[in-house]
Amino acid sequence: MKKDFEIIDHTADVGIIAYGADISQAFANAARALFSLITELDNVAEALHRDIELTASDQESLLVEWLNELIYLFDTEHILFKRFDITKLNHTQLKARNYGEKVDRSKHKLKIGVKATTYHMLKVDKSDGCQIQVLFDI
Repeated sequence: MKKDFEIIDHTADVGIIAYGADISQAFANAARALFSLITELDNVAEALHRDIELTASDQESLLVEWLNELIYLFDTEHILFKRFDITKLNHTQLKARNYGEKVDRSKHKLKIGVKATTYHMLKVDKSDGCQIQVLFDI
């Protein structure tokens, strides 16, 4: 079986390629990859959750909006997310429950600061399962 995601290097940014059997799994793995850039996921408990509902003009924009909303929650509420249950996903709407915990500096080593999800080199390929490529501004 393929891995969930991989990290790719880019000149000034960092990127990920996320895989899934379907688009929902690939979106969830993209979110896991995002938080794996920020900290070690093995150290994150599922102590709380946040629900997110979004709409966008297309699926690529929905992906960017979702990942940016997760970054916003990390920045404002200091929550590290680990598990992402997507209950609704189509071309314009996403509904997900995201599990994690607040940052605890004695437990979580923060690796890099992710500022935003970009549209640069963004790809959603649904030809063999689903593969998503995303670059983050760091």
